[in-house]
Amino acid sequence: MQFNFLPLQDAYGMSNLNSSSKPQGYSPDIRKIFIKGSRDDIAVPFNELNLSNGEKILSYTVEGGNNFSRKSWIAERHAGAHRGKTQLDLAKEGVITPEMEFAAVRESAKSGEGMAFTPEDVMKSLASGRAVIPANINHPEAEPMIIGAKYAVKVNANIGASSLSSNFEEEVKKLKLSLKHGADTVMDLSTGIDDLMGLRNAILRASPVPIGTVPVYEALDRAEGKTEDLTWEVFRDTVRDQARQGVDYFTIHAGLTEDLLPYAAARTLGIVSRGGSVMASVMMRKNEENMAYAHFDELLEICHEYDVALSLGDGLRPGCIDDACDKAQYGELENIGKLAKRCFDAGVQCFIEGPGHVPMDKIEENQRLQEKFCNYAPFYTLGPLVTDIAPGYDHITSAIGGSQIAAFGTAMLCYVTPSEHLALPDEEDVKTGLITYKLAAHAADLAKGLPNARLRDSAMARARADFRWFDQFTLSLDPMHAYEVWARKMPENCGHEPAFCSMCGPRFCPIRLNRALVKKYLNK
Repeated sequence: MQFNFLPLQDAYGMSNLNSSSKPQGYSPDIRKIFIKGSRDDIAVPFNELNLSNGEKILSYTVEGGNNFSRKSWIAERHAGAHRGKTQLDLAKEGVITPEMEFAAVRESAKSGEGMAFTPEDVMKSLASGRAVIPANINHPEAEPMIIGAKYAVKVNANIGASSLSSNFEEEVKKLKLSLKHGADTVMDLSTGIDDLMGLRNAILRASPVPIGTVPVYEALDRAEGKTEDLTWEVFRDTVRDQARQGVDYFTIHAGLTEDLLPYAAARTLGIVSRGGSVMASVMMRKNEENMAYAHFDELLEICHEYDVALSLGDGLRPGCIDDACDKAQYGELENIGKLAKRCFDAGVQCFIEGPGHVPMDKIEENQRLQEKFCNYAPFYTLGPLVTDIAPGYDHITSAIGGSQIAAFGTAMLCYVTPSEHLALPDEEDVKTGLITYKLAAHAADLAKGLPNARLRDSAMARARADFRWFDQFTLSLDPMHAYEVWARKMPENCGHEPAFCSMCGPRFCPIRLNRALVKKYLNK
């Protein structure tokens, strides 16, 4: 058994342990490998977790940097008969694109025979509208990933500067931190700063995962914060400019129609969605229907041209338990279902945003109604948060609901950080929110019985049984944190693989005592 006891400059860039930590020296043996597809330019990156007993566990990751580009795939597609067609158009025609095969290999951790999800499976999922691959033709840096109920649950991270906090450098750092901790997509929610386009371009060029936005934020900035000056033309031009930049999906609050506003007014917290509140304000000031709803076909034309997916936003999501599952929320969901049908018919991929604050006994109801109204288009939820009383801990209250609704069929979870309801998240909030939500997503994958989902858990159980502490750290979502917690409380002279930890000590360790059971009944 060999370990590399190196100075703690680990692959995750964590700081060294302080001098009082004991024992010292651990670096996870995690190597990047690639699984090739049917052609040389399809090479899907994975982290290979190498354990001391020879086991190797794969975990998907992204390549990033300048080593991946879809430019040749896009050029190839647009040079032939498929010019101007979206991933959805092609899936309906039975065409398997390199993006679809890439996503299949990523989900299966395998290529060729024995894949859990074949490229044809992915193509059929897209063709039915039950899955999406957000991949703007002008964001060739984006490595294809699939969002759908039958696949691994994905996690989105929100970043974004505001007039009060953050800058270009800090937002790019948040992006990289999100990638390091496993974000599958990232939304840039920047508002109120100079050169929003410049910041977004910096994020897009640095991002190997799909980037989403809420275009009405920038549209309001272009109107100098005056809702009375926010016209359809300003909104449309903002959407087109962002699509040209390479944004992979837009949150558009088109389901928030004028007839639903009285129901929102009767709530305890009214409208808590930032984009929804802007749209409602414009509607009331101008006494007219939601511009995104009235001009939805024009939005579809823009999205089709650049193969942008639509995230149909829940502008009337409940902001507290008292407002959950009311006429405003469910009325908007019905509208969204009709819009989803129009997306599908137009060849534009879409998924559906969901709540919000929902008590535990209403979580499954939300999932089933979404499936009914939206014909099983992928569901993307913020939590839901199952209680309102935990400011500073809402990453926990929301992960409780998130793991449940994902087990019921939600395809992607939007992370919630400890700063929710309190402040703009900093780097530590981003890390905490992501790790919490990766755990929630993984718990749902286990509940769904996804192929390969249990491999890492089983390896962890065996490592614990054998007191292979360093393997346990390597298998953790945050290896260095696990190591630091363990090492901090261990005695100086315990060695590197003691058959106990500081919780029970050597005399009362149940795993150590269980070895007598194994010897007696299994003769091992």
